[in-house]
Amino acid sequence: MSAEPFQPRRLDPSLAAGATAAPGKRRRLVVHAVRIVVGLALAALAVYVVAGHRGEITGATALLEHAHWAWLIPAIPAEAASILTYAALEGRLLRAGEAPIPLGALLNITLAGNAIQNSLPAGPAWAAGFAFGQFRRRGADAVLATWTLVATGFLSAAALVALTICGVAAAAGQATTNDLVGGVAIVAAVAVAIVVATRLGVHARWVPVVLTLAVRLSQKVTHRPEGDPAAVVGEALARLTAVRPGARDWLVAGGWGVSNWLLDCTCLALAFPSVGAGVPWRGLLLAYGAGQLAANLPITPGGLGAVEGSLTVALVAYGGGRVATVAAVLMYRIISFWLLLVVGWLTYLYLRWRAG
Repeated sequence: MSAEPFQPRRLDPSLAAGATAAPGKRRRLVVHAVRIVVGLALAALAVYVVAGHRGEITGATALLEHAHWAWLIPAIPAEAASILTYAALEGRLLRAGEAPIPLGALLNITLAGNAIQNSLPAGPAWAAGFAFGQFRRRGADAVLATWTLVATGFLSAAALVALTICGVAAAAGQATTNDLVGGVAIVAAVAVAIVVATRLGVHARWVPVVLTLAVRLSQKVTHRPEGDPAAVVGEALARLTAVRPGARDWLVAGGWGVSNWLLDCTCLALAFPSVGAGVPWRGLLLAYGAGQLAANLPITPGGLGAVEGSLTVALVAYGGGRVATVAAVLMYRIISFWLLLVVGWLTYLYLRWRAG
């Protein structure tokens, strides 16, 4: 009996497509589940941190009972506009890198990132990672997303230094001011040194060598990024140096950075009449700058305690009444910290829901 020739079995194309799609669908479900778990874990950690400061919230509630609400009507929009200008700063830099993101999306990212930064331990690192992922999801490549975060941080810090220097000039002649001039000068010098080092460092010959070694090490440990290390580094540096905002871009972005701090400081100024106190105008900018520097100290999430203490001490030194200043600073923190914290975490949950 002759054997029939072997005929390969033909698979139904629809079955093959289904078999290919199944692993992809499972992978998406796993990623989505991980995102939900991480999001809930971050939210739970934030609630735990906030719950540890119930005394401040209780005192703030008592303060609201006697507040002059008419002054809070412009104070809240001023703080909202402050967040909006920060989003506009990021948007201008992303546009310079040819990755425009709508202002509404950037506002959501900024609100959620602000909540993460101000309520979690190591908040700035978490917030940077969150913003990086959001930029990537909306079309920016990894290099541009990183460059935007670094450039935004630098411009924001430079704007704060500039305003603090203006505060020194406005408060000149008082003994308290003279003690702070040296510190402000050091901060300004460090900022200039960072700019010079960054500009020269990108073009230094040793930079590609060090980065290539780092990529090789990363590939051995995490198997990422893929590709030849030298080629990966060369492409990244080419992309980084290709982002060359023009003078107008830097000017507009710097203007947004200054506006961000000025509008937040406006909220602080409006908090004084909201509790029936006069504004210590002469030392306001300098005290505000000191308070914001304290907010960046890695002591407590969002500078809790450090901001209130440094602002109160500085403003009292420049003529603010002790009790009235404490009340005004608490009112300012209710708006600029606690209110934004609630709005930010709600925005974070909204973004996670949209991503799902």
